[in-house]
Amino acid sequence: MHADAEKAAWVYIMANHRNGTLYSGSTVDLVRRTWEHREGFIPGFTRKYGCKMLVWFEVHPDLETALVREKRLKRWRRAWKLKLIEEMNPHWHDLWEDLSL
Repeated sequence: MHADAEKAAWVYIMANHRNGTLYSGSTVDLVRRTWEHREGFIPGFTRKYGCKMLVWFEVHPDLETALVREKRLKRWRRAWKLKLIEEMNPHWHDLWEDLSL
């Protein structure tokens, strides 16, 4: 993770299964936010479509930078997002398991 984690922010992608429905978001607390999605505490898209797997993330120096990246990702074609995920996580492993240790 980022050396200055208190100022860092993350952009992430959640999925309901491999090649399934994707959701992109940003946060200053990736562990908490992922847990909220997994437990269904966030009303809306991720709860409706069961996006509980953290399949991709990247760290940014601050929330403003992360928000810019998130907005760009939301405009990407699905194929580009799938490629991004598979470059980091080719087996679509749920990265939550690594974060929550």
